[in-house]
Amino acid sequence: MLLVGLGNPGPEYALNRHNIGFQVIDSIAHHYSFNSFKRHGQGLFSERLIQGEKISLLKPVTYMNRSGIAVAEFASFFKIPLEDIVVIHDELDLELGRLKVKQGGGHGGHNGLKSLDAHVGKDYWRLRIGIGHPGCREAVTSHVLGNFSKNEEGHREKIINAILNNLSFLLKKEMAAFMNNVALELQ
Repeated sequence: MLLVGLGNPGPEYALNRHNIGFQVIDSIAHHYSFNSFKRHGQGLFSERLIQGEKISLLKPVTYMNRSGIAVAEFASFFKIPLEDIVVIHDELDLELGRLKVKQGGGHGGHNGLKSLDAHVGKDYWRLRIGIGHPGCREAVTSHVLGNFSKNEEGHREKIINAILNNLSFLLKKEMAAFMNNVALELQ
């Protein structure tokens, strides 16, 4: 299975709301003692066995709007089918601290997903993490590229911990169990 975190490379973006995908991937790598990330094509990856299955983590270094290039390259090289790819990304249209999982669907205006759809197709899994909408369209760019506020930080930590605590369901593609258990933790 391939877990992809969407985000922008560079320390100036590390704590941005738009980089929640990278933040989750880094947390999984730390929690499960993955090896250091190595460069492969246009991404940074690490892998290890979890519950007898090879799990790969990928952080594209192409910037968000071109993420699909790195994912397509990696998935093609390692022959990973779309149904074994989970893309973790921020979602404006979900309330802060909410999470949803689905397979396939549209990009909803998310440029990283647009790129993925164009380069790999649409039938990958999406782990959508709510960052909330700022309320007006003009504020969207500054909102997604802004860091989590002190008030929001607790929601960010809680959702990352819920993902870590229930990752085994996700890895087995038991998505209903994953969502139910995460929902209980986020109450």
